[in-house]
Amino acid sequence: MGLSDDIKNKAEEASGAIKEGVGKATDDKGLEAEGKVDQAKAKLKQAGEQVKDAVKHAVDDIKN
Repeated sequence: MGLSDDIKNKAEEASGAIKEGVGKATDDKGLEAEGKVDQAKAKLKQAGEQVKDAVKHAVDDIKN
């Protein structure tokens, strides 16, 4: 995973956690749910990047 992708995904995950926390604190169920969705999207992106990296490494190993 590229460093910039990693930073973006972590930032999106953190932003989602903040939204979720603010939603809980203000009893705003919509904002809380939006925060959870943002966190889930960031985690899915991270997982996709990890799979992509694993495939790239496997291909590199086969070539060498």
